Amino acid sequence: MSFDIPHLTEITLDDLEALGTGAGILGTGGGGNPRLGRLRLQTLLEDDAYPDSVELVDPRDLPVDATVASVGGMGAPTISVEKFAGGDEEVQSLRAIEELSGETVDALIPGEIGGANSMAPLCVAAMTDLPVVDADGMGRAFPELQMDTFFIYGTPVNYAATTDERGNQVVYRDIDSAKRLEDLARAITVQMGGRSGYAFPLMTGAFVSEYAVPHTVSLATELGRTVERARDAGTDPVDAGRELLGGEELFAGKIVDVHRRNRDGFALGSVTLTGLDEDATLEIEFQNEFLVARDDDGELLTTVPDLICLVDTDTGAPVMTDALRYGQRVRVLGVPAPELLTTPEALDVIGPEAFGYEIPYDPLPRDETGW
Repeated sequence: MSFDIPHLTEITLDDLEALGTGAGILGTGGGGNPRLGRLRLQTLLEDDAYPDSVELVDPRDLPVDATVASVGGMGAPTISVEKFAGGDEEVQSLRAIEELSGETVDALIPGEIGGANSMAPLCVAAMTDLPVVDADGMGRAFPELQMDTFFIYGTPVNYAATTDERGNQVVYRDIDSAKRLEDLARAITVQMGGRSGYAFPLMTGAFVSEYAVPHTVSLATELGRTVERARDAGTDPVDAGRELLGGEELFAGKIVDVHRRNRDGFALGSVTLTGLDEDATLEIEFQNEFLVARDDDGELLTTVPDLICLVDTDTGAPVMTDALRYGQRVRVLGVPAPELLTTPEALDVIGPEAFGYEIPYDPLPRDETGW
């Protein structure tokens, strides 16, 4: 199945607002603040030293022997908002794995389409004149790197690098598992001040075309445009976005309580909402991203890997975990996960039990169109 959306061949300045909105919604609260990612990319595309657009490549059109690298930012979203980036951390990490492997990268791909990490490869592409694959490894955002479809479906942890804003760099090779790389890179990122720019893994075009979630850069952009068009037309932007994604509205209300803390490189916590008539409540727990949603009877409404998206009641704009505030009026959408995230091997890594919840995955109803 696939969404009935236009497949883009490039990203230009005119796409950035929509891409940021859509990536924020798909980010399920995490992936980095999309506004920061948008401003970073806008600065590059407006600079005469760089191209004014970034080429997008359909994953089906990749040469089978192309070398593709994933790049992005690692760390807690709350820290990324407060900590200035150097701007070229991912580029330095990319050059490190090229040197380490002896390979030249032909294209870049987002590890996750959610939040600012949707735009990190586009920024690197603008600085390196490389194309970006219109796909990603999650179809959303997840807090840990082994949760990429790249690793779930067998890419070895061959070469990796993390770099901070001062140029401090750690390279990794032949790590025995993606979870081990996550633990090592997360610990290093904490020592780097809570944020680093990464490059890993190296993959073939054949692998990416089969195991990446396809056309998600186009999807995020079209989702943002759908929300924008509804606003301009005076119709409901939340319903417009929900209909495009084939999701359902789980709750509408206001935020009455937020518990949030940074620990081990993650933003952890929960948010409680009450219905506008105050006869119902909803609690959502998060680890960078929203993980599970329960009603006031403790009944589970939905859980990972399905998407739990918080959006502003009136504008449809995404509400990220770093921006949760008392009194905000929001609507909660549940969106079925990409099919690549619902296989037994995927659920072992990204299902509820992978996050410590002893509950089965009960998928949301899937529309005829979608992932």
